[in-house]
Amino acid sequence: MLQHFKRLLVHRQFASAAAQVQTSEPNRSSKPLITCRRTQFNLLELERSDAKFGAVPLCSKGWLHNKSKGDHFTLNASITGEQRQAAMHNLQTFLAAGQLEMEQQLLENLQTELGIKHLTDIQGQAIPIVDGSFHTLIAAETGCGKTLAYLLPVINKRLKFLQRDANESQLNAPTVLILTPGRELATQIAQIASKLCEGTDLKVKALLGGNTKQQMMNPEFEKMDILVATLGAVSKLVTTGIYRMEQVRHVVLDEADTLLDDSFTDKLTYFLRRFPFHRNHVQDASIVGTQLLLASATMPTNTREILQKVIDVETIRDVVSPHLHYLLPHVTQKFMRISKADRPANLLLLAKQDKAKKRPFIVFSNKSTTSDYVSIFLNNSGINCLNLNGDMLMKIRLGRFEEFQRGNCDVLSTTDVGSRGLDTTRARHVINFDFPLHVSDYIHRCGRIGRVGSMDKSLVTNFISSRREIDVVQRIEHAARTGGLLPDVNANIKNIINKRIMAEMKQAGIAVPQEEAF
Repeated sequence: MLQHFKRLLVHRQFASAAAQVQTSEPNRSSKPLITCRRTQFNLLELERSDAKFGAVPLCSKGWLHNKSKGDHFTLNASITGEQRQAAMHNLQTFLAAGQLEMEQQLLENLQTELGIKHLTDIQGQAIPIVDGSFHTLIAAETGCGKTLAYLLPVINKRLKFLQRDANESQLNAPTVLILTPGRELATQIAQIASKLCEGTDLKVKALLGGNTKQQMMNPEFEKMDILVATLGAVSKLVTTGIYRMEQVRHVVLDEADTLLDDSFTDKLTYFLRRFPFHRNHVQDASIVGTQLLLASATMPTNTREILQKVIDVETIRDVVSPHLHYLLPHVTQKFMRISKADRPANLLLLAKQDKAKKRPFIVFSNKSTTSDYVSIFLNNSGINCLNLNGDMLMKIRLGRFEEFQRGNCDVLSTTDVGSRGLDTTRARHVINFDFPLHVSDYIHRCGRIGRVGSMDKSLVTNFISSRREIDVVQRIEHAARTGGLLPDVNANIKNIINKRIMAEMKQAGIAVPQEEAF
């Protein structure tokens, strides 16, 4: 699967331009990639090796010992914000090359409403393919602009076909459906789409979960072209006939890794079977066919096995970043070996430092109860903090993330609910109060900072306290020392957990029913 992702398909000039910027940096060999409390573990770029796991000396190797508490190491950023900006491509040059015939109003909105004048590599590669009506998988590192990579060509196509494809008499019948795993992400995408559609006849609607019963009892009917929705909410309202999917020409799975997780798979594949996904790309809007688009920073290893239930996977074009499943080179990442009892004091110290620097930050926890504790602890300590997790009631949860985005509060305590796709350009610091137990979660959490448009230095601080956390850290450190891929980046978390449970049951001699084998 990983080898399949590594095929770079088209427009390689965009990726090569970025590579030229990075390789032209002088004297990088003398810059330490890793600095450690014990300086014998420091690493320069020239000292990197491709040795297998276990053959490379690791600073974190002895962290299982009690006396290791207080040790730390840092993965230093090797690329600056200015270098990232220099690797981007001028929008006008891209359009002049004939990559996309963009509608004038859309172009104006892109530049004035969103302030976009440059494109990232992944946008330059993906836009022409999506515009060509191909089924497309966009797999790239966090914060590189995947949302615009599909929104621009899709909205542009709908504007071109608006007169021929319009159905004024049909309400609640969108032509574009964007599915997300979370309410905050759905709200964010709808806001971006609305800005891009400003001054046009395209209407954008966000459909969130949490009040579907009320919507069933008292449904609203309105004209909409683009529907951004959570899977649970839209599937219920489509089943009851309140929303109609016959006119949908583009289906997008944003944060596809989460939607393709085993916890969503059955519901998702059942829902997707209603769409007539075309076998070849089509330019004629009169031809009934639906385009499938997927975007994510990590992908389950069984992605194509899942998708083949609803589509011919051979028709999917892959647009893959060369940085997929690598550590972010522009984000400094510090790993601290501390006891669980010392975490609150260390958190408060960092929070006070960030408050003094007026640096917005996000604190991640693995459980909602811990997220609640962090929020209460910081607020009681004089640090104004917002709390956001999946166990909160919708009426309480709604608008929390927007408050952080608007700058009403500079601190957000959250779980992995806040790690998927959300545009946290304001944030400069991520603190993992609980270190994630899966590499894919670590990738997404780090991706909340150092995003496109952010020029300031970014930092991730990790508190490491348990044996399982140390195991993940050792594999991350090995990848940093060898310059290799991050290991075991399987975003299908539920499948990983189920396999572990099955293995533990077998080891304990408990019989596992055949149908429960994974």
